[in-house]
Amino acid sequence: MSWLAAASTAPESTQQALGYPSLFLLVLIGALVPVVPTGALVSTAAVVAFHQTAPFSLALVFVTASLAAFLGDATLYWLGRRGMKSKNGSRWLEAIRSRAPEERLAQAQEKLADHGVTVLVLSRLVPAGRIPVMLACLMAKWPMRRFVRGNFPACLAWAVTYQLIGILGGSLFKEPWEGVVAAVVLTVVISLAPSVWRRVRPAA
Repeated sequence: MSWLAAASTAPESTQQALGYPSLFLLVLIGALVPVVPTGALVSTAAVVAFHQTAPFSLALVFVTASLAAFLGDATLYWLGRRGMKSKNGSRWLEAIRSRAPEERLAQAQEKLADHGVTVLVLSRLVPAGRIPVMLACLMAKWPMRRFVRGNFPACLAWAVTYQLIGILGGSLFKEPWEGVVAAVVLTVVISLAPSVWRRVRPAA
């Protein structure tokens, strides 16, 4: 995140020249390798854009993030489908399986059977919900076209949600770097909340 915090103090022309391509690349990588905190990236980019004077900065963040997420998800799903058809599977399919615990996968399969595309749309808004639902789609043998049709609004909703978090952080502080810190902290809290709740709930 330090590069984005530093970017918040750079001239606007530099931010625009480096920021949008970097955001696109990192969100794309994060969609393919589900360890990059893409939500925090989008929120941070939104903070920087909020403090810019150039028109359409926030709109460009939205378009860049949602397009990168959509292309990354579609590519990962395509690679997963290839792995499902292969006798030996694939490292991409194995990566998807390793990120989807059996309990979460069973829940995702049940909800997908009951609610279809709606679950796919909501899965991107739930921390750690995307991969189990994607794997459930693969196991249900959803065709690529059906997945893409449901994933498009999911990526739009995801980009809007995390951009609003960034706008909130940017509006609360005068200095961009303060908004960046606030946005990162908030996205981390949101990401960790479900896992903390699952650990606390049995003891309650």
